[in-house]
Amino acid sequence: MPFAISMSGICKRFGSVQANDAIDLNIASGDIHGIVGENGAGKSTLVSILYGFYKADSGQIEISGTPYTHNSPADSIAAGIGMVHQHFMLVPNFTVLENIILGHESDRDLTRSIEHARHMLMNLAHQYGLVVDLDAEVGDLPVSLQQRVEILKALYRNAKILILDEPTGVLTPQETEQLFDILRSLKEQGVTILLITHKLREIMAVTDCVSVMRGGRMIAHLNTAETTPEELAELMVGRPVQVQKQWHQTQKGEAIVKVENIHLSNADNQNLLSDISFTVHAGEIVGVAGVAGNGQSELLNILAGITAPSAGAITYHGHRIAAENPANAQTIKALGVAHVPEDRHASGIVLPFSAAENAALGYEDDVSHGYKNMFISPQQLNARCADLMQEFDVRPQHPELTSSLFSGGNQQKLVLAREMSASPSVLLVGQPTRGVDIGAIEFIHQQLINMRDSGCAIILVSVELDEIMSLSDRIMVMNNGQIMGMVNKSDASVKAIGLLMAGVQ
Repeated sequence: MPFAISMSGICKRFGSVQANDAIDLNIASGDIHGIVGENGAGKSTLVSILYGFYKADSGQIEISGTPYTHNSPADSIAAGIGMVHQHFMLVPNFTVLENIILGHESDRDLTRSIEHARHMLMNLAHQYGLVVDLDAEVGDLPVSLQQRVEILKALYRNAKILILDEPTGVLTPQETEQLFDILRSLKEQGVTILLITHKLREIMAVTDCVSVMRGGRMIAHLNTAETTPEELAELMVGRPVQVQKQWHQTQKGEAIVKVENIHLSNADNQNLLSDISFTVHAGEIVGVAGVAGNGQSELLNILAGITAPSAGAITYHGHRIAAENPANAQTIKALGVAHVPEDRHASGIVLPFSAAENAALGYEDDVSHGYKNMFISPQQLNARCADLMQEFDVRPQHPELTSSLFSGGNQQKLVLAREMSASPSVLLVGQPTRGVDIGAIEFIHQQLINMRDSGCAIILVSVELDEIMSLSDRIMVMNNGQIMGMVNKSDASVKAIGLLMAGVQ
């Protein structure tokens, strides 16, 4: 039987960057095949070529043994290739059925087209275990069901090859397992699945084979059953990597953060946060777990002084800040609180600024040694930044380079270097390893553990449950703006945390 996908000699260049360099990839029909690699390894470019977003500069592609040429995603869909994007391509105020047939109506008479689609979709849903209310508005569905809609949309368009790009980023562990069950069912029905993910645990759980990319090249093809996460990580990075951080207990100090009955309402008087109360001690990491959009971001902004709460109070080192007299971010920072925001581009760095300028943002007094409103020379900025770049392994180590020219992972390390180097007593961290390579993840995790061991109180917000469970001394789980539970490290399990994330106590 010919390969479902056969790619040979695929090259793609963007200016001076060789994104794909003579890539060969063969995927057996009916397999679940994973592709892993660091940021910039060329994974997204490769699947974008396969799906028709880009055209390769050179190389050949065959689909089920037939030469494949395309000029657009429409050509790829016609060839039986479907793609479920990381950010869903759905119209929120359309029904499930309307979203699925949009642009693919079977009849000029819309009524007949809808009737035909309904019958076909009911058969597909039964065949693959993709049950969803066809008449529900997509905007009212949880993300796990929206993902089912995307898969159904691809199958409705006769996809025999399905590409999934980071499909579990917004799912609870239980929803992830449900997705894997669906993928296994699709495999049994002969659908070939190409899975792009940075989560090695998921590669090990669901794939038959895995290919590893590094620096735009394909460097390994492995049977999943014959490899390990450690081997895959080493192949991705080019050196041994500690995949799982070895947590160790430390002595907690006094409670230096106290959050009391925090509430937050929006302009429509809807509750975004309800009755949030907890404490954090010196020398501990409290991880905040939950599916994105359940109040974690709002809580972090309140703690950092960016957003004023509607009610409640926060105490740092005995300094109580009540909702009726809120403090701004500058005041919070002066209390020894550092903040690594969730979105580095929106709140962490100014992209047109140099690395040296960004490394000093908010800490200008430290650079000028306390002389306010004094001119800070470029030499002072560059010297301080060079030291931070050396300590936090920011590459390239050029302080004068514009920040937009650094990779996402190095931009993140620059923000972490700025905030951690201030020796805060409290560190607020949002998504510390979002968009960061596995080698940099290892480094960032070690820095967080080192700060905890030095007595810093850390509040860690992350959608990566593995990260939360690996680093946290206690785990606070949020759902719908409320605390569902506070779990000690010794009592934490993926199943227990996942149920709390889903709102089940």
